[in-house]
Amino acid sequence: MKARAFSDLQAMQTALRVQVRAAQEAAVAQALAHEQARRERHLFEFTVGEVSPIKDAGRAPHASAQVEPRPKQRDSDNATVMSSALSDDFDVTSLLETDEALSYRRNGIGDDVLRKLRGGYWSLQGQVDLHGLRSDQAREALSAFLRKAVMNDWRCVRVIHGKGLGSPGKTPVLKLKAQRWLVQKKEVLAFVQARGCDGGAGALMVLLQSA
Repeated sequence: MKARAFSDLQAMQTALRVQVRAAQEAAVAQALAHEQARRERHLFEFTVGEVSPIKDAGRAPHASAQVEPRPKQRDSDNATVMSSALSDDFDVTSLLETDEALSYRRNGIGDDVLRKLRGGYWSLQGQVDLHGLRSDQAREALSAFLRKAVMNDWRCVRVIHGKGLGSPGKTPVLKLKAQRWLVQKKEVLAFVQARGCDGGAGALMVLLQSA
């Protein structure tokens, strides 16, 4: 009996020593992990030396708005070129055909094109309203509209210039200028006075060159 009791005691002591050693190893591992974490948190300080944290001024961070860059100079240059290219002094009378309504067609464009344009053969894809604008504003608006039409590959557009009833002497000044400007544009193949349902004498139906 005594021998067995002594054997049991030895087994208990061995098991206790194993538990103590395991606890010590766990404590060492935990200490190493804690030190490693501390060094990683202060890696910058260990690298460059002692630093002082910036005091919190209590300011809320403000995200700056991202502004899309606009090529203002290029737009300005294009507008200047387009505006200066359209002359108010251009003699258009020799280029207009005198029929029931003045019309224009570039050299090489047949009479059938005018008939189709006047009859609504091509679908209207865009329009610009110059009515009520000053001459310089109307020229700029027409230039910008034609650039847009070319970019979108529009074929048939309408230019609304008004009938000039509000002008001094009831003279359709803007109508005549619109005709002068249009015949100077190489992308304009032809134009006719609009049908009554499309604006009549106050608008032009314009056929543009396809891209």
